[in-house]
Amino acid sequence: MTWRCTGVRWDGDTGTPLLGWQDGGRTRQRVLRYGETLGFRVVGERRCPGVWRGGNQVPCAVGAVVGARAVSDRCEECARLDRARSVAADTYADDPRPYRVYLAWFGRGMVKVGITRADRGPARLLEQGAVAFVWLGTGPLMAARRAEELLRAALGVPDRVPYDRKRAVRADLPGPEVRAAELRALRGVAVALPGWPESLERTPGGCAVVDHGEVFSTAGLPPATSVVTELRDGGVVRGVLVAAAGPDLHLRVDGWADPSGSADAPGRPDARGRADAPGRSGPASSGGGPGPGGRRVVVLDGRLMSGWELVRDSGEMEYMGDAAADGAGHGGRSGRGDGGAGAVTVPVRDVSAVQGGLF
Repeated sequence: MTWRCTGVRWDGDTGTPLLGWQDGGRTRQRVLRYGETLGFRVVGERRCPGVWRGGNQVPCAVGAVVGARAVSDRCEECARLDRARSVAADTYADDPRPYRVYLAWFGRGMVKVGITRADRGPARLLEQGAVAFVWLGTGPLMAARRAEELLRAALGVPDRVPYDRKRAVRADLPGPEVRAAELRALRGVAVALPGWPESLERTPGGCAVVDHGEVFSTAGLPPATSVVTELRDGGVVRGVLVAAAGPDLHLRVDGWADPSGSADAPGRPDARGRADAPGRSGPASSGGGPGPGGRRVVVLDGRLMSGWELVRDSGEMEYMGDAAADGAGHGGRSGRGDGGAGAVTVPVRDVSAVQGGLF
């Protein structure tokens, strides 16, 4: 069997980003650390990992090939099986476990309402990239659902915020006090609304806002200049991890020039692992491009990593997946951040020139 990536996960107890791996029914996780290098080369085809049943990963029966641009790593049949017993798809309404209702903050005026299983703690909020959140109440699933609908209508907030909107504002967030104030104001309106389900117990202790700014490392985050659109066989991604939020990994790729004015075009690596834009004779100059010293930040959506075999790249960096092979698990290194040029030879979309920074 082959160890394949299962994407970015979050430890709800420690607020730690993890990279998951799967080999058939076996799974491993690797800690991701800011300031260290993530470097890998893509091998072969992207394969469906299967579905979770009874706390165990059941491999895809046929090992189906999955499209490289799909944010879901499941084939059509496994996706159908997953939806057949899913709270998110409203096909598991009889789940007896308690659920919590929350308000999540992603940026100025960008708040959503949602529910999550109580025993998961804040893991769901970390997975969504919520910069701050507040609990509203706890109760049976259907009561939590009714409260969610009540709040959507009364507060005028959605139950989903697109990832491109979250990314667009992540480098320009106000301070924690502003985030908390906006959530407290909305919570004050929410808890005063009539029509709350009687079986939903409102969260006691006032308005305790939880902030993930430090966990995500958003303070001083440079604006993203490119976003990876897909991985490909033979493609390389190598850069220093500067931030992570939800499934997104923000990588600083010094010495790499993304394709100027060409959407979804891969850069070409030179002998030192740097990638030149098509039509250019060399890598970006030290003074060119956004940010200090021409540094660029590329966003890699961890959902696009799931289903791929990722191996050590040629940039003399430690491979992220070594923990999967040696069983090191939590506490393993994610690579060195003190050497080698950044490189991205998979398709990217330039976002630096889009008006308002919106992807």
